[in-house]
Formats: sequence, C-alpha cells, structure tokens
Amino acid sequence: MASTILRSRRSEAQLQALVAVEREIRTHDAQHSRKYLRDFRHAFHTYDSVIDSQEIASRVAESDIVLVGDYHALPAAQRFASTLLEERSQLGDRPIVLGVETIFSRDQHILDEWWLREISEAELCRRIRFDLDWGYDWPAFYELLVTAREHAHGVYGLDCMPREDLRKISARDRHAAHKISEIRQSHPGAVILVLFGESHLAPGHLPHALSEMLPGERVFTILQNVDPLYWHAAGERECVEAVQLNENVVCVFNSTPLEKYESYRLHLSRWARGHDGEGPDLVPTIYNLIDTLIRFLEINRYSSRNGTQPKFLVDLMPEVYSGNSEAQIIQLLARRGMRKAEIQRALRRMEERGCAYLPRLNAFYVQNFQMVYAAEEAARFLHHACRGLPELREQRRVKRSERFYVSALENALAYFGSSVLCPSREAVADYKDNSLIAPAPLTVTSDNHESGAEFAGYMLGSSLYDRYLQNRISRGTLRTIFLTRFDQDGKVKQLFSQLAHQQSLPGRNGRAIRRVLN
Repeated sequence: MASTILRSRRSEAQLQALVAVEREIRTHDAQHSRKYLRDFRHAFHTYDSVIDSQEIASRVAESDIVLVGDYHALPAAQRFASTLLEERSQLGDRPIVLGVETIFSRDQHILDEWWLREISEAELCRRIRFDLDWGYDWPAFYELLVTAREHAHGVYGLDCMPREDLRKISARDRHAAHKISEIRQSHPGAVILVLFGESHLAPGHLPHALSEMLPGERVFTILQNVDPLYWHAAGERECVEAVQLNENVVCVFNSTPLEKYESYRLHLSRWARGHDGEGPDLVPTIYNLIDTLIRFLEINRYSSRNGTQPKFLVDLMPEVYSGNSEAQIIQLLARRGMRKAEIQRALRRMEERGCAYLPRLNAFYVQNFQMVYAAEEAARFLHHACRGLPELREQRRVKRSERFYVSALENALAYFGSSVLCPSREAVADYKDNSLIAPAPLTVTSDNHESGAEFAGYMLGSSLYDRYLQNRISRGTLRTIFLTRFDQDGKVKQLFSQLAHQQSLPGRNGRAIRRVLN
C-alpha cells in the first residue's frame, strides 16, 4: 500500500502533463495504432527484479550481440548507447563494432569515407541525407559515431527503404538481421552493439529474425524508458536505474515519459513547419508544464482577486522566445533597465541550462530545450506570477538584506516544481557539482550571493519534495508558500527560516544553511 501511494504521488503531475502531449501526438501520428507498434507496447508490462548498472555491465560483458532500443526523438537514448559502447570497449577482452538503423546500408561507402577521415562531419550529414531521410537530432547521433570511431572496429548502416510504410517493416527487420550476420562474418570475435528503434525489439520482430539467422549467438536486449515499466518502477525505490524482465531482456531508465513525448512533440512541430529555418514551436510545451503545476497546486487561474489564489493568472502567462533571439533578448533587458552584468548573468544561465525565465520581461528564453531545467523555470515563473509579477509593477523594492532570502526561496520552489514534473531528478544531497557546495562562511553580503542562494534554495526545495512524497506537507500549504508576498519587512526571511528549520536539513548541507540563518 505504501509503495502504491508513493508511486502515485511521484507520478501524478507527470501523468497530467502527458495528457495534452499524447493527445497532440495522436493527432499527427496516424501510425500509432498499427499492429507492429502494438506488439511492442503489449510485450513489456512486468519485470522480475530491480537491478543496477553494474549488473547490466556484467550481462553485456557476457553477450555476443547487444540490441539497444532507440527512441529516436530522445537524445538521451543515443547518448546511452554511446556510453555503453565506450564502457564495453574498455574491458579490452574483445573488439566491438556498432550497427545503426539511422544510416541506410546503401550509404555504407559514405560512412566508410568518414571513418577514414576523408570527408567532414558536414559532408557526412548531407550525403546520408540525415535531415531529409531521418530528421531527428544530429548532435547526439554524431557523438555516438565519434565514440565508435575512437573505440570500435567499425560502424555499419543496417536499414533499408521504405521507412514510412509499416506494411514493409518486417522486411526491414529481416534485412537488418542479414546485415548483422554479414558483420559477424567480417568480425568473428567481436561484440556487436546494435542501436535500433524500440518497436523493432519486440520478441517477434528483430530478435526473432536474429535467432533464426544466428542461432548460436548470445543476444542481450536493452530497452530504454518503456512506459509501463517506468510507471511501475517509480514506486519501488527513490531512483531505479533499471529492471530485469527476463534472463535476456532489461530496461534502463534515463528519461521520464514526459521527456520522451515532449521531445517527439517538438519534432512533430518542427517537421510541420518544414524547412523554413525555424525551430519547433515551444509555446505549447512551456505552457503545458506551467498548466500542470497550476493543476497540481489546485490554483484557480481565473480568480479575480489575489488572496488564496493569484489574480487572473490566465492573463499572466509569459512570452516564449526560442532560437536565435539573443540579440533581441539583450535589447529588451537593457530597455527594462538591467545592468550589463545582470544581462551577462542571465545569458550565462541560458547557455548553461538551455533556458531561463526572465522576470523583468515575464518571458521564457529557450536556447536548447532540456526538460528538467524547463520544468524548473516553469515553477520559477509560477512563483513570480503568484506574487503578482512584482518585477513588472510598482511595488516595494526588496531590501538588500532580504535579497538572499527572496532568491533562495525562489530557487527552493523552482527546484520543488521541477521535481514534481521530473521525479527522476537527483536529490541535491547527491550532487557532486562544486557549484552546489556552500562556501564558508556564507553571508548575505558576500560576492557569492547568487551561488549561495541557489545552494540553500535547492536544498530546501529537495527537502520540500521529500516531505510531499511522505505526505507531511499538503498542497494547500505549498500553494500558500507560492502565493506569499514579500511586502512586509522581514517576512521573507521569517518564512525561509521557518521552512528551513522545519525540514531539519541534515549534515554539512544543513549546517551550511543554518549558518546563513543565524
């Protein structure tokens, strides 16, 4: 029972956010109901046990062929394959080769030219018609190719036409199995790592074709982020790395379903726009994250007064800028009176995290969409909106002595909101990033004000999320915190101190925060 409740509290907000995304995907993706895709969805619903990365590495070391499921729209899926390839090569007991669905076998000669460094990255991308025939993100896939060139003995294209016709998809499985058989003949002692679309890895698809063609091979299948397995595993432990389905199949978790489907939705948006040079429309994605937090906190976006609800939150939704808008952002921020140093800090934040909410403009700037940080900035906006967007109105300026606490509380709620939307985000206590190690002594007037406020806020936000999961803090209380205004002297310091002491933050991190409060 306790596991079921915990699973529900971790998953509820993300499930709400997925509703709108999946509805839009079904509108644009007519192939969703095809039997071939249903075979995959129906094949993997339960698992035998929770396992860790070391157990997976041990199984990979024993295998001849490793099939890795690829969710094409998710860069984390290709990066996982890259890491897996590098780690397996470092054992040094057997050579390793890579096979990929992304490149047609007909284009092997082009891939070989790149492998021999006869052509550039740009020429490779153009000649294999990556953008036209594949259309997903190039950087993560190219990173995999580079890793293979550094650590493997060869890279091979495994796919054939037609990709769009699911009536011919079984023929593509048989073709890929033939190509893997040819790789075995060329590399008799090698481990063959294959990255192929996840739907091809249903038991009756590519694995079946391989078992018929290479019956003596030890085939090990690694799925990634399968939805039913994720939703069930979310209640097992705080962070589940992987689960074992049977002796030959495991599933790893490196992204949430919300990250998966938002990535796909963004690709659908980009494809719908064609080749006009514009990126995907990020407005629905950002608004969906904000709307999910609004529903989670049970906020009435149409309230006409600011008390227990923000006033007309529906009218406060931010503008969303994306793509190459940096010059425009700088101009807008300067017009709002931001100093050059402040603008540079904002730009640095965008570069490091891919996006930022800018209270002075009530605007999002998205340079490189990353779900965790987008969720964090969505919560940051909601906190400002619940306070009536003070940066846009003539309200009492926060005193210098209170700025630390305003920033720290904002960071706490931003981190809490990101954890609600992305439950797989690591707790701050587990971070090894030096930027989150509190300096000593930490004071509100020191030069490290910004990093100190982030550290203290993230610690508090992580603890607030833990208390929510344990049912020790209600949504009504959380909503009240989001709505708290800082018009009265000392109010924000009092609130932050009260929350921090209530959390009983442990160890060095807790002592660092308490130095700030005393």
